[in-house]
Amino acid sequence: MRKIAAAVLTIGVAGILLVAVWPQLLGLELVPVVAHIVSLRAVAAVGALAAIVALLLIALVIPSFRRLGASLSVLLLVFIAATGAVLATRGFGSDDARGAAAVDATADAAVDDLTVLTWNTLGDAPGAQEIARLALETGADIVALPETTRETAIEVALIMKGEGRPMWVNTLALDEISKARSTSLLTSADLGMYSRDTSRGSTSVVPSVIVTPDDGTGPTIVAAHPVAPIAGYFSVWREDLEWVKGACTGENIIIAGDFNSTIDHYRRLANDRDSTIGDCVDAAQTTGAAAVGTWPTDVPPLLGTPIDHIMATDNWTATHVRVILDRDGLGSDHRPIVATLSPTG
Repeated sequence: MRKIAAAVLTIGVAGILLVAVWPQLLGLELVPVVAHIVSLRAVAAVGALAAIVALLLIALVIPSFRRLGASLSVLLLVFIAATGAVLATRGFGSDDARGAAAVDATADAAVDDLTVLTWNTLGDAPGAQEIARLALETGADIVALPETTRETAIEVALIMKGEGRPMWVNTLALDEISKARSTSLLTSADLGMYSRDTSRGSTSVVPSVIVTPDDGTGPTIVAAHPVAPIAGYFSVWREDLEWVKGACTGENIIIAGDFNSTIDHYRRLANDRDSTIGDCVDAAQTTGAAAVGTWPTDVPPLLGTPIDHIMATDNWTATHVRVILDRDGLGSDHRPIVATLSPTG
């Protein structure tokens, strides 16, 4: 009976670890608990390493446990190796790609390139001056600001205008009580006038903004903010990701924001094998920086979860992506991410 129990336990642990590494195999990537584990792959690997140490200590005290402990340890080592391989494939970014925003993102940019910046500001926490400073340092043409109010966004635009970078402001606020229920989107005046498209709705708990060019030329631009996958909101989270898929379906689309999800969650939301979600491709995945955590700021970036994204349809190619690390102390729990998009062809 002891051997049977050990075999059942080993098989059970193997199954759990397989789901944690590859939940898409069984279509479990959007299921509670699994969705969280897969969002924190590096943390799960560290937890597996701690479990190996615990098993070794138990085996030292209880000799009869050694065979089972060895089997479980081997499974955990395989899990750690597989997790490391997945993260390495997605990329940890170069020092430049993860470095300070003061590095000029537009130094090598062509005339038709666009620089896109997104930062969930946790209800205006960094303040308009810091948001504008970052946008100016990165040379941003598009600034997606989840949890940023209209007043702060307008102040950011005024500061940028004073520095010779005028921006149009579009904001959607679901109420005037919680700043988290506002999303703002700034677009450079050089791109022409943009207006909010109200025909395509929004994510429901925290808003998303879609803007289109008034003259019909230029990309559709989306500032996205699906709700977080927390208790009581899982079904809404999945609905919001379906909305993102719809917003990313079509031609000439750029979308950025706090997606509250990682590329692990999008397999069944991609329109083809070459896209990430809908028809859009994740810029960080393209450039090898998709394993760098953008949330939360109180843990190292390689242990965080990459839930803030910049994506675009295939008429744009990401050439540079940086998760910005030197704003961690400014009040937001998210790190900004900036990408340079070049027209394909």
